Amino acid sequence: MKTKTRTKSKIFVLDTNIVLHDYQSVKQFQDNDIVIPIAVIEELDKFKKGDDTINFNARAFMREIDLLSEGQKPGPRGFALGKKLGYIKIEPNHPFSEDLQTLFRDDIPDHRILSTAIWVRDNNPDRFVALVTKDINLRLKAMAAGMEAQDYLTDRMDNEVMDSLEREVIEVEASSEALQRLCYGQDNCIPWLEVGDKEPVPNQLYKFNYGGVTVCARYDAREEMIVLVRTQQAYGIKPRNDEQKFAMDACLNPHIPLVSLTGGAGTGKTLIALASALEQEDQYDQILLTRPTVVLGGQDIGFLPGDQKSKMSPYVQPLMDNLEVIRHCFKPGSRQAQRLDNLIKEERLLILPLAYIRGRSLGKVFFIVDEAQNLTPHEMKTIITRAGEGTKMVFTGDVFQIDQPYLDQWSNGLTHLGEKMRGQFLFQHVFLRKGERSMLSEIASKLL
Repeated sequence: MKTKTRTKSKIFVLDTNIVLHDYQSVKQFQDNDIVIPIAVIEELDKFKKGDDTINFNARAFMREIDLLSEGQKPGPRGFALGKKLGYIKIEPNHPFSEDLQTLFRDDIPDHRILSTAIWVRDNNPDRFVALVTKDINLRLKAMAAGMEAQDYLTDRMDNEVMDSLEREVIEVEASSEALQRLCYGQDNCIPWLEVGDKEPVPNQLYKFNYGGVTVCARYDAREEMIVLVRTQQAYGIKPRNDEQKFAMDACLNPHIPLVSLTGGAGTGKTLIALASALEQEDQYDQILLTRPTVVLGGQDIGFLPGDQKSKMSPYVQPLMDNLEVIRHCFKPGSRQAQRLDNLIKEERLLILPLAYIRGRSLGKVFFIVDEAQNLTPHEMKTIITRAGEGTKMVFTGDVFQIDQPYLDQWSNGLTHLGEKMRGQFLFQHVFLRKGERSMLSEIASKLL
């Protein structure tokens, strides 16, 4: 009888940034073994104090390992991670071989992690060993040393998914009769069977073209009909193109509590979200505005004195700029301008530091998160799970303008949100293409 020989499991050596990116990363490698160099533990010890997400992840990882190891006696492969998972081992530092010591002279954590990965590889010649890191520079060093190095791909979207998020609008050549019923019929809707044989995903967007005329529509899965998307106005702001019309419709729709708006600079993402929130302010107890506190190009502005509001002021100035755009739509002293001032004075329109969101329950709140492309998938999940009854969340951002290290257009939280939530009744994604800030902004966005 022929017996099947089981292929030996692989060994993955994790860098510190993998743990800080996803504290549960050790459970994402199936039945393969994980090695954590002692240099990683030393680096995590420096991150355990603080209120940022990386500090939380450092503490959570240490607790996770402590719980996993409780009651287990480590063997040659370490201790078991769980059912259908491999083993995890904390490996002491190992020096480079003599021929590599001249290549890597500096005694830094990255070099200790790399030397340990090479030692693990050399001492397991019958198994595949790879260093997993989100640090491109360390991957290049590993390549120079002949060590296999990989990126952490668990939460990374592929190019096909990215393309689908940018092509969520289906253009259809419609008949005159169908457009008549959609635009002027009693319910302004048509059955989806008139468009295709397969039922669309919830909130699928359409552009119907006939004789040079374009009509916007959306598939309403609750009614199982394709409904007209009208041009609406919110607190003095009116859409200037079809994508903005879709975005305004999503932000004003009470049946869609989760919206993501992506697009380049000046496409109107934040302005539309904020104007929609103000238009519906009587339906919510509070309008909360926030954004990750990441500065352009790492140009840190240093220590900021004052209270929470003063410290957040430089980071949320873009949100305040959008408020000023809305304010200028009305005459000074008008009812709308006074109402806007009262919302700020009464703290019903409030700027909230994102770091303080953990543990909160947000009920009946219109919550806008700007620059959401700088969030990790785990941070995105943390924020959305804060939503209580009657809360609407709008995330805006540009996945091609990321200021966070170890995040890119495929692995950031905003892309992750669009891919994972697509097809849900409660979610709609809109990609805004055309910049409306100014001609200069539009040209710079395309050419620079």
